[in-house]
Amino acid sequence: MSTLTKILIVLLTISSIFLCGIVVTYVASADNYRKQSESLKTKLDDEERKAVSAEKQLEEKKIKYQQNETRLTDEIASLTRKIGDLQLNLTDVERERAKLQQEVNSWVAVTTNFSETTDKQRQLFENTFAELNRVKTEQIKDRKELNDLTTSLEEKMAVIVMLDEKTKRLLEEKAELQNRLDKYLQPIGKRAADLVPVTPKKTIARPAIPATRDIELKGLVTAVDLKNSMASISIGTAAGVKAGMKFYVTRGDEFICNILIIDVDAEEAVGVLELIQKQPKAGDNISTNL
Repeated sequence: MSTLTKILIVLLTISSIFLCGIVVTYVASADNYRKQSESLKTKLDDEERKAVSAEKQLEEKKIKYQQNETRLTDEIASLTRKIGDLQLNLTDVERERAKLQQEVNSWVAVTTNFSETTDKQRQLFENTFAELNRVKTEQIKDRKELNDLTTSLEEKMAVIVMLDEKTKRLLEEKAELQNRLDKYLQPIGKRAADLVPVTPKKTIARPAIPATRDIELKGLVTAVDLKNSMASISIGTAAGVKAGMKFYVTRGDEFICNILIIDVDAEEAVGVLELIQKQPKAGDNISTNL
């Protein structure tokens, strides 16, 4: 083997070792870059999830703020109307007082100019003075009535707040009763009908007229569910019973409660217990009229 060939082999060996080092360095660097890329991607995903969650919370807070703003605007408008009405009443009272005061001033001027002329003018002055006292008395009375009206208004506003709370509580109880009623009727494949208010909205309040007053239906209580405030009766559509009818439960001459019918079959009906005075039981008498 010649010297040139040996030199070429040595050079080739060194080149191979150098290339292997470069490849190893490249592979190590690529692996590090891949790990760093995966770490950054994970962090980016976490930040995106946090951003989505923060945006959702912001939207919920915006909706809640808008709801509160609408409610407060309505309350402010209502109070503004009431204040306007009271201001009008106060303006009328002030106008009447000013008018009376002008009359008093007029009479005082007349009596001052002619107080020494005749007894009649003196008497007129005295009458005017008495009128002034009466006006002042009425003014004091009006001021007292205004204070009483203000106190009454505050009391009525407190009653309105209490009634609003009671209405909310009744709506919650109605929803709970509706759920319990649906659970009770679900096994027999039925559901409760929607309740209709007895007195329509935005009209003069009037007592509800029972739809069963013109007929006389009688029967017996067949079953009672005190836990759900419900009961079954022994008559149904065959006897003329309809949803919405009210039956009075009695035991001898004693009133027990009412049953408002909500579901009717041919030979029986189911209703909700109302005005419970004593616990009803199977065998109690029922009737549409007392």
